[in-house]
Amino acid sequence: MAKKQPAPTPVSTGFWLLKSEPDVHSWAMQKARGPKGEPWTGVRNYLARNNMRAMRLGDLGFFYHSNEGKEIVGIVEVSALAHPDHEDTTGTWECVDVCAVCDMPAPVPLAAVKANPQLAKMSLVTSMRLSVQPVTAKEWTEVCRMGGLDPAAVRAQTSSEKAAAPPPKSQSRTASKKPAKTGQKA
Repeated sequence: MAKKQPAPTPVSTGFWLLKSEPDVHSWAMQKARGPKGEPWTGVRNYLARNNMRAMRLGDLGFFYHSNEGKEIVGIVEVSALAHPDHEDTTGTWECVDVCAVCDMPAPVPLAAVKANPQLAKMSLVTSMRLSVQPVTAKEWTEVCRMGGLDPAAVRAQTSSEKAAAPPPKSQSRTASKKPAKTGQKA
């Protein structure tokens, strides 16, 4: 009998889809958490947990309402790497923290994703029950387009991009004024 091989370790694509039942944790609730965000707790599937372990700070994810609505309604950003899920007493499960980035101007329903041939291999179509799924860069771009978002504009709204941006130039004239050249050496 052949020995069972362990599942391959997921690698971050930089893009994810996170599912939530809106009666338990809705997009409105996520946005209300503000820039601090919220731990993505309660995941009890090994592959979904491993997907969270693969996430990197600044990775982006679609926020998907499952059960009711069945549509992508917003964008979140990973704000804390995988850590123990405080709701788990066994020590088996982990979670990441995510914060809301922006609304999806036009929510993208599951039916539209399934009808789009460019998304035929997307995990949302092929592994519908998995609560934390990887998304390829091409899938990310296509779903953003369907929802009326420019992926570059979304990235510019993230806290990781804001932190990497150079500080704004000082508005004070005295603070930024260079000494006048006099032609003399100091």
